[in-house]
Amino acid sequence: MIAGLKRSEINKIRWDLRAWYQRPVGRLLQEMERQQLDDILPTLFGYHLLQVGLVQGDDLLASSRISHRLVVDPDGNEHVCSSLVAYPDALPVAGDSVDVVVLPHTLEFERDPHEILREIDRILIPEGHIVVLGFNPWSLWGLRRLLRRRNAPWSGDFLSLTRLKDWMALLGFDIVLVRHHFFRPPLRRHTLMTRLRFMEKLGARFWPRLGGAYVLVARKRVTTLTPIKPRWRPRRGVVAGVVRPTTRSSSHV
Repeated sequence: MIAGLKRSEINKIRWDLRAWYQRPVGRLLQEMERQQLDDILPTLFGYHLLQVGLVQGDDLLASSRISHRLVVDPDGNEHVCSSLVAYPDALPVAGDSVDVVVLPHTLEFERDPHEILREIDRILIPEGHIVVLGFNPWSLWGLRRLLRRRNAPWSGDFLSLTRLKDWMALLGFDIVLVRHHFFRPPLRRHTLMTRLRFMEKLGARFWPRLGGAYVLVARKRVTTLTPIKPRWRPRRGVVAGVVRPTTRSSSHV
């Protein structure tokens, strides 16, 4: 469980996750996630784009049309351009200032994912978008995690879409898009994974919600105020804390 770990232990797991992405299964997942983002990010517009968390490299945002991009990395990776060293739940970013935020498996490897979402809600502008990459616990990947949780990514707290949607609703987000991908089992042998490529089309058609990973896009809802009609004939008025009688009241001696 990530929730009970120390910060140093979480940092170690995050480094293990980056190393896992260099393995055959991780590279296949990285390719699919890039394809998802290449399809989604060009449709999201604005002036400022923020990626919170770094597990695959800094090229996840390359397809975006937003020119100002910034990557938040708690570890301070010196190989990443335009990076900011900060923790996801305490971002040194002004409120209501960011148009799009991308969370690449950030929520699963931090102690308080709901607090991170609250922080994202704070910095997003009204109608701003959040893009979440996550592992699906209700899949062959989730089954693999039950059998072995020592190493990343299996040591992360996989979040179901139902739970994530509930959190989004509480914070005032509207779900725009949900997609699943990677329907093959997470096997180590690259040759076997290549042979099982046919499962991607079958899974997308026959069991679309059982993909090993998902991408979710949500939009921050604009809070509107409901106007209240004033009373044309108020019964009593208050001026400087003193109750003022209406014209119908009479004084008695």
